[in-house]
Amino acid sequence: MEALYAACVGLMTTCGIFMMLRGHTFTLVMGLLMCSYAVNLFLFGSGGLTLDAPAILGQAKQHADPLPQALVLTAIVIGFAMTAFAVILAMRGRADLGNDHVDGEEPMDPLAKPSVPTQETK
Repeated sequence: MEALYAACVGLMTTCGIFMMLRGHTFTLVMGLLMCSYAVNLFLFGSGGLTLDAPAILGQAKQHADPLPQALVLTAIVIGFAMTAFAVILAMRGRADLGNDHVDGEEPMDPLAKPSVPTQETK
């Protein structure tokens, strides 16, 4: 079960980084969100994967570590605030620049043919 859990966290991290490397702000926000979830799962898994174990000592023989659960709860709140800020920043950039590219400019298409100047543009 731990190997599958680690593979899922790795896959989510890989997809998040791939999405963040795209040039659009929407995919950047989605990549940040996916990496945030991957980090939350990593923190949660660092406490050990136990089923039906209480987080309170003395209730059962085996207990779950409550520290990773508290860290994940804090990380969820911070991740929500970071996502809201990134969405507002992306919306502002879209309104000011008219596109959703990270650097504010449309990339040049390398396959596009150069335009021939007309009489009016000369």
